[in-house]
Amino acid sequence: MVRCIRVLKRDGESVRTRLVSEDLLDLDSKIRADGDYLLIPVRCDSYPGYKVTEEDLEVQEHKALDYTEVVEVPDELRQYLPSSFDIVGDVAMLKVPDELTEYRHQIGEALIKVNRNIRVVFHDYGVKGDFRIRELEKIAGEGSSETIHKEFGVKLYTDPSKVYFNPRLSSERARIAKLVKDGETIIDMFAGVAPFGTVIGKLADPKVIYSIDLNPEAEHFARLNAEKNHIECIVPMTGDSSKVIYDLPMADRVIMNLPQIADRFLGFAMDRMNHGAYAHMYKIIERD
Repeated sequence: MVRCIRVLKRDGESVRTRLVSEDLLDLDSKIRADGDYLLIPVRCDSYPGYKVTEEDLEVQEHKALDYTEVVEVPDELRQYLPSSFDIVGDVAMLKVPDELTEYRHQIGEALIKVNRNIRVVFHDYGVKGDFRIRELEKIAGEGSSETIHKEFGVKLYTDPSKVYFNPRLSSERARIAKLVKDGETIIDMFAGVAPFGTVIGKLADPKVIYSIDLNPEAEHFARLNAEKNHIECIVPMTGDSSKVIYDLPMADRVIMNLPQIADRFLGFAMDRMNHGAYAHMYKIIERD
């Protein structure tokens, strides 16, 4: 038997919310309907305006929402558990601190256990080389790191172990797409798998988007993304954008997503920009 209060159904949600805010809702038992009333389990002997009675209610099974609740590591090491990680499609990537290296597989398994949409987990050793690809070690799950990432109505085919892709820029890609005017010529100088181009091509109506990247694998995925999303204005290209850009028409908009050194290429971009054109340059800077 469980302590509960009998509440009219029309008042059920407001009372439940109030109980939650007061930490008085019994989360171990399920709310049950009883005619025009709800029997809401409580963690108190009295509650203003309602009589507390005992009723037979079903047990409420809890599903952990945070992997730190279920991962098995020594208590003294829990402080080192990563608080954030990247998810690309159904692939999760996180940096495991040295203190937890021997428990990395348990961490990966815990992530999958509490996140139904995660298929495989990788320890991320960081972005390396001119191609900006991640060095990954599988620590849990099945399959490879190739995946499909969805945002704003597009499907982006990618593989973080082969090409650069940043899932955290999804809102920024949509913001830029809303700025694009009909018929624009756009040059994406460091395009990766063409997420900017794909989102822009889906949400706007440019004339053409030249998506350039040094990595040949990026061109492969850019073509795949254009094809799968039925976007005909994307022109994927492999090469050094500081040279390739001089073979292209003058641009109305240039995208420069290479935060470490994008400013070094600004002069090349401006050489190929129409009067009144826009450059979107992303750069990591010191706070001061």
